[in-house]
Amino acid sequence: MRLFHWLSNGLSPSGLKTPADTICAIATPPGAGGVGIIRISGPQAFAFAARLCGDLPPSRQAVLRTIRDLQGETLDHGLLLVFPGPHSFTGEDVAELHMHGGQVLLQLIIQQLSQAGARLARPGEFSERAFLNDKLDLTQAEAIADLIEAGSAAAVRAANRSLDGGLSKPVNQLQQAMLELRVWVEAALDFPEEEIDFLADERIAERLHGLQQQAAQLLADARSGVHLTQGARLAIIGPPNAGKSSLLNALVKHDAAIVTNIPGTTRDVLRERLEIGGIPMEVIDTAGMRESDDPIEQEGIRRAHAALSSADVVLWLDDMTDSSGSAQKPPRDLAVPIIRVGNKSDLLPGPAAQTDYDVVISAKTGTGLELLEQAILAKLNIGNTDTQAFSARPRHVSALQQVNEHLELASGHIPHAGELFAEELLSAQHALSEITGEYHNDDLLGAIFSSFCIGK
Repeated sequence: MRLFHWLSNGLSPSGLKTPADTICAIATPPGAGGVGIIRISGPQAFAFAARLCGDLPPSRQAVLRTIRDLQGETLDHGLLLVFPGPHSFTGEDVAELHMHGGQVLLQLIIQQLSQAGARLARPGEFSERAFLNDKLDLTQAEAIADLIEAGSAAAVRAANRSLDGGLSKPVNQLQQAMLELRVWVEAALDFPEEEIDFLADERIAERLHGLQQQAAQLLADARSGVHLTQGARLAIIGPPNAGKSSLLNALVKHDAAIVTNIPGTTRDVLRERLEIGGIPMEVIDTAGMRESDDPIEQEGIRRAHAALSSADVVLWLDDMTDSSGSAQKPPRDLAVPIIRVGNKSDLLPGPAAQTDYDVVISAKTGTGLELLEQAILAKLNIGNTDTQAFSARPRHVSALQQVNEHLELASGHIPHAGELFAEELLSAQHALSEITGEYHNDDLLGAIFSSFCIGK
């Protein structure tokens, strides 16, 4: 059966061989510091450490050693730790030297290790070896990099959840559910005379629908995870003099943009960074949308349209005191989530009546800004980042989009095309397996781990 042929053709990284050489790298950031760490991993890690430090300490115990060059001259005094494989981060023998953090000193040690036969590690190579030795799946390896680069407390918590399996566990659960359905369908394909009746069984459609719901929820969660990891982009769009620059200043809590009563003050795109609900965001102030003969303003409007298409959320701002009816409306076919914001509520003669706006604010007084921030988080599908969110990357979202597409195609093959139904399930499984690294190519691994820092 094709099912068992697929299972026997390497959906596990355990069949991959890790390099036979030994690598080393400085594991602490560039620059002088009180402590510097050098990490060594591979079959000769202990031998190289012994050449510089003498006798090895007991496993996982930090012991003071004199660190010498290959000619026996003292370079420093520091701590030596050894972690025998497979019970180490990489799954190999690992040694670490903890010494004073001068860059010249650390580079001298690296030179001695290189002369002894170690190779300087590539970016991310320690994590790559951990993946190849089944110590981590690919999402957990990526979570390490996300944890290091986290730009907010919420991003730190989300990366830790991914490191603990927050993404890979639901992926594996969905993978298992797909596999069970495929086993059921493949069994029917072995008995053609029963295939049609079997595929017409309502339970097949029900189980597929359940898979689609799981995949759709996982896709939504992954999109939220990308925002947690990489932040989100907000574009403030609207007619001239609607208060876009005032809203930018109110959100970032300082005078980042020039504010005047003259329409068309903003000509270029202005970008500022802020945090909303623990999520790093970039907010973009743009030129007012209107017809103009001024070539400079026309260019500003063109850039505003570009910001509109590249944003994760658009804040479409209107002046609620403008009764001329000349304000432009948001495009109906825009794929980006839009929040319609009515501004200048402080200038209204009384409380705002029922309007078509999602949020009513006063950028000048700050009224309604808290509601606006809540609306932004809702559009990004970000709930309580303290309890549930995990970190994710665009490649995870892309793979899950493929999963949803294959499951939708599979639903169209019920009940009369069992072979095609099974093929779409298989394709969905392959897309899922790319997330955790069970099914991958070398180019994917190279692209992922090359973005890591050296020493990790």
